[in-house]
Amino acid sequence: MGATNLLPLVILFAVVGGLGWMGYQIFLYSSELAERGSKHMEKKNVVFTKDGAKVGVKEVSSENYTDKTQRAFVKTWNAAHDSMISSITAGLPAFELFSLNGFILSLTGFTVCIISYAVYILVYNIFFHPLKHIPGPIFARSSSLPYSLRMRNGGIVKWIKELHDKYGDAVRVAPNEVSFISGETAWPDIYGFRTGKYKKTGHYLKDRKWFPYPVNGTWSILAADEEDHSRMRRNLSYAFSEKALRQQEPLIQSYVDLLVQRMSEHLSRGENMDIMHWYNYATFDIIADLAFGESLHCLENQKAHSWVVLVFGSLKSVGLNASRNNYLFFRYMDAFCSLFQDTYKEQRDRVDFAQKAKDKVSRRLEKIETEGEDGKPDFFSHIMRNQGNESKKMTRPEMDTNALGLLIAGSETTATTLSGATYLLLRHPKIYAKLVHEIRSHFSAASEITMDSVNKLEYLIAVFQEVLRYYPPVPTGFPRVVPNGGGNISGYYIPGGTSVYVSQHATNHSARNFKDPDKFVPERWLGDEKYKDDNKECWNAFSFGPRNCLGKNLALAEMRLILSKVLFAFDLDLVDKERDWMGEQKVFVLWEKGALNVNLKPVQQ
Repeated sequence: MGATNLLPLVILFAVVGGLGWMGYQIFLYSSELAERGSKHMEKKNVVFTKDGAKVGVKEVSSENYTDKTQRAFVKTWNAAHDSMISSITAGLPAFELFSLNGFILSLTGFTVCIISYAVYILVYNIFFHPLKHIPGPIFARSSSLPYSLRMRNGGIVKWIKELHDKYGDAVRVAPNEVSFISGETAWPDIYGFRTGKYKKTGHYLKDRKWFPYPVNGTWSILAADEEDHSRMRRNLSYAFSEKALRQQEPLIQSYVDLLVQRMSEHLSRGENMDIMHWYNYATFDIIADLAFGESLHCLENQKAHSWVVLVFGSLKSVGLNASRNNYLFFRYMDAFCSLFQDTYKEQRDRVDFAQKAKDKVSRRLEKIETEGEDGKPDFFSHIMRNQGNESKKMTRPEMDTNALGLLIAGSETTATTLSGATYLLLRHPKIYAKLVHEIRSHFSAASEITMDSVNKLEYLIAVFQEVLRYYPPVPTGFPRVVPNGGGNISGYYIPGGTSVYVSQHATNHSARNFKDPDKFVPERWLGDEKYKDDNKECWNAFSFGPRNCLGKNLALAEMRLILSKVLFAFDLDLVDKERDWMGEQKVFVLWEKGALNVNLKPVQQ
């Protein structure tokens, strides 16, 4: 009998056992009541007569019994019964629902029920659950609490890596959730195209408990079902094509040059620079202009636009929302705590951000409608050209919700990778010197640094590959739900309804997949014999399959262009060389980064 089929049997035994226990208690109480009642009647010596003579209860017989006797008996019994009950219960506390005793008894009963249910769930999850064959710590297999706690405190990535180091390729990190690091098979099994040997396997849909319900009720391309995702991707695909990227290059170059200018101004004032924030300013300005045809002016104003702050709040709300969905206790706890403190600020940030994005979309669409095409290569000009095609057309709510996703995905992840690259290079002087030499020997002027030319810098490309391995901007997995009927992932049978994913950081830092996984070595991507056995098939920084990152080409072009121009113009040095900038970071979907202060020196060309 399967583990799931035991559930009705267990419930049946519990119900029958409970009813039997209740019946037994009623029987004991009735027997006690009858015995005490008889003694009470004898003590009272109730009298029934036919002719007025006094006769004791034990003396009533068929010869002196009449209808009058029966009525007298019933009347006397009722009186005796009331007296008996009073005497029997005299020593017992009265039960009233709204009394202290009633409250205590009710609370006790409720507590017993909750504890019994919790014990049943724990026992079932450990011994009878369909995932009982997947290894993992007993607390994680029995309850979602350990997982949800780490989602809330930012320790989820380090914890999952530790679990894989101990338990292997597949780990049950929660009762209904499995993490994999066997990327060479898990990526195609979970995220791949449903062709060939996967043709009969249903799609592994996005696990929506990880996504906050959309503000306008419409899912973006990130979490849409397969049909809607395909339609929206067809609409957006040209905006992220190589041809569109060539059209967008002058706009991107203008912001990169402005970033370099702002860095020069810092240098002239003798100030060090939090380069992490400036990377954010540049990537937000670029993606806003590409999306809506207008900048956020972060670089121009030399400060973060209010949107930048809202984005970080929005991202944090995703992790908090996932913890509430995984473990309902946190949903009620946060609701209760909101009476005393602001526990939903991140949620409000997400709503505010969605409204601002909607306003931007409205302005851009109104401009296109009133002024026609203005030649700007932004995303919405491409979207509007597809509105006449039913197979690509987007509704207005879909435009709004996708604008939100594009802004987040197209800014913070790119800035995170640039910050990580800068930190790792400055912590590894030989690698830094080698990359600087490649850039400065290849170009004689900043104007020569283009999207095409940086694609010829082999060491630069290898550096970013290694950065994305060592410090993936989305270090968790991309959760999917196993379809009905179940499926095989990396040789493990996983039942339908299970949440599964490849954990990026744990995969990339596993000795199973890479030699010296915790060392930063770009040479592993350049054919170094020492690293010939690295399992590079498990590395997919931009996800895998039909729902991989649509903006991959744009992100790589931005990162290569920005870092090349920065290192061409400046020598960089960490202000605090002892600080473990990466080690101190927590994860709330993305890395929560602190300031990354660097000293700048001009390069004499």
